Amino acid sequence: MALKRVKWSVFLLPIVILASLFLFTRLYNLTKLPIFTDEAIYIRWSQIGSRDANWRFISLTDGKQPMYTWIAMVLLKFITDPLLAGRLVSVLAGAGSMVAIYFVATELFGSRRVGFLASALYLLSPFPLMYDRMALYDSLVTTFSLWSLYIAVRLAKTPRLDFSLLLGMVLGAGMLNKTSGFISLFLLPLTLFVFDWKEKQWRKRLMRWLSLVILAAVVSQVIYAVLRLSPFFHMIALKDTVFVWTIGEIISDPFRYAVGNLRGLFDWFIGYLSLPMFVVAMTPLLFVRKQTREKFLLYGWWLVPFVGLAVIGKVLFPRFILFMAMPILILAASSIHEILERYGKKVIGAVLLSLIFFPSLWTSFFIVTNPMDAPIPDPDRQQYMDDWPSGGGVPQINAFFGQELMKGNVSIYTEGTFGLMPYAIELYYVDNPNAKIKGIWPLPVEMPEDMRQDAATHPTYFVLYETQEPPPGWPLTLIAQYQKGRRKDRKLRLYKVMPALALAR
Repeated sequence: MALKRVKWSVFLLPIVILASLFLFTRLYNLTKLPIFTDEAIYIRWSQIGSRDANWRFISLTDGKQPMYTWIAMVLLKFITDPLLAGRLVSVLAGAGSMVAIYFVATELFGSRRVGFLASALYLLSPFPLMYDRMALYDSLVTTFSLWSLYIAVRLAKTPRLDFSLLLGMVLGAGMLNKTSGFISLFLLPLTLFVFDWKEKQWRKRLMRWLSLVILAAVVSQVIYAVLRLSPFFHMIALKDTVFVWTIGEIISDPFRYAVGNLRGLFDWFIGYLSLPMFVVAMTPLLFVRKQTREKFLLYGWWLVPFVGLAVIGKVLFPRFILFMAMPILILAASSIHEILERYGKKVIGAVLLSLIFFPSLWTSFFIVTNPMDAPIPDPDRQQYMDDWPSGGGVPQINAFFGQELMKGNVSIYTEGTFGLMPYAIELYYVDNPNAKIKGIWPLPVEMPEDMRQDAATHPTYFVLYETQEPPPGWPLTLIAQYQKGRRKDRKLRLYKVMPALALAR
């Protein structure tokens, strides 16, 4: 469908508004939510890789693809605050997604207005907003998924070599970021919904499309093969088995957890998108009969991976379905466009739009202004705010250690050797010559010898955040404790090792 020509001033105004709002919603209070355990891991990997080229594939040691860490490595060269640098990766990815969703919506519906509405929904929806402000892989997953969809649609409509090569490169980049990048490759047959089946030579064009899709798949695998340069490449397959069932397990009982997973995934989906937004995205199935093929493509791009994840998922988190929400936002944009066309100048139009947007705006307001009180789905609330993986208290103890390190040598021992501790402290003080940072796991009955010796010569501290209580025989004095979110039974505790008692023992 050809696009109507418009004046540049009319075209640029919504771009300026959307760009300004994007920068505000993504950058304001960006580091207010304390770092949580996965963020600490990914940023610490990036920090190590940015300083030693031998560790550019460090994420593979834990079975994680490196694209996110590679981008973060670059930003860490220019930004002193590691948390800010890590989260800016997602901000940049979010910008790419907001542009991509405009192109997808405009291409499918032949309307810039639908495109701008889709970008506006991306901007205001709590789901992408939450993850565009966190140092996680998932905003990048969304970016690559949207661009793959856009180029794949163009390829289906106009089978050309340049589209094929571009698609292969974007697919490959997505696979270098996360295993879920492969999903876009598997979904390519759905783009045949927008293939021109009425053309006289459709069989010839179909074979050309198929050959170009195969070429794109080959290009993506050539790009992905760069990971084989690392001796830890095999760890990806091992890590994937933590989160999804193996083929043998699925075949033996394919629907063992599907119903329960579907219920949980749907609850999270509605929790982030809001019920009104989901309902308005479903209305084309019932009432709107224009551009049916385009809408079925979007429904398929959402539903196939959604149900597939429910069948194969072993360990699930809401962020796994973030990229699946993008087709729903585009469908919602098309429905909102219909509402504006029919009722835009009537009271009923204002009422409908208020009902659709208010829940999303309410949640998004808290995410930007006070994330600790944001009404997000409970699994994310536990991870990011209330339970042991959250970073409540980390800014305070880091500020305390900063003051102590200015006075002289300080030893910092932490519960745990991987994750929030000691990484959240190492990110800021690993280069400080006065700092000794060491993780301990599991906690022994007796205090480690080096910990006792350090306490005899200089201030020595112990950070506890997971088990909540130190071993009873350790000579510690509680210095401070910080509640994690709303849970009074989850606290980060800072202890000082008592030198005389430590030596006596």
